[in-house]
Amino acid sequence: MSFDFIASSRLPTKFGDFTIHAFEDSDTLQEHVALAMGDISNGQPVLARVHSECLTGDGFGSLRCDCGPQLEAAMLRVASEGCGVILYLRQEGRGIGLVNKVRAYALQDAGADTVEANEQLGFAADLREYSMCEHMLNHLGVSRVRLMTNNPLKVEALAAHNIEVVERVPLITGNNPHNEGYLQTKTDKMGHILPE
Repeated sequence: MSFDFIASSRLPTKFGDFTIHAFEDSDTLQEHVALAMGDISNGQPVLARVHSECLTGDGFGSLRCDCGPQLEAAMLRVASEGCGVILYLRQEGRGIGLVNKVRAYALQDAGADTVEANEQLGFAADLREYSMCEHMLNHLGVSRVRLMTNNPLKVEALAAHNIEVVERVPLITGNNPHNEGYLQTKTDKMGHILPE
């Protein structure tokens, strides 16, 4: 992978002032960003979230998932601590893309769960990958994180890319009647740690 830092700028948000850092995989032209606040390169473990893009949840407020509320909760948590980083990865639909995600939604409407829908479309349950996180965090001077996630496999994925996760910080939010099955599938088939 050939991974390049592109530019940084100030990003004032309703949660506080972040700095947004843009990166690009020069092989695929895939773009990713990091939102940072405070002194994250001081050697201390940094509060972090690795968030894969979910246009339907993050942008449109979909209730089919918990993605939008998780992103907002992570930004609020970073802002409340005054220090942290959120890696926003362009991996829509667990890596299958937006159009295929809508196809998967249609299969879910017909009774499939999220894993079954991906598999019926010919994809693995989760095609996301995290090698870009190492490049992004290295550029930002971060090697140890307190990772906001309910997914133990994400902790393992980051460790495989030389990122030390010193703590898993649960991020429980966004539960609603429309995503009960989605969250149950995360627990039963994908190993997420969610309250009973």
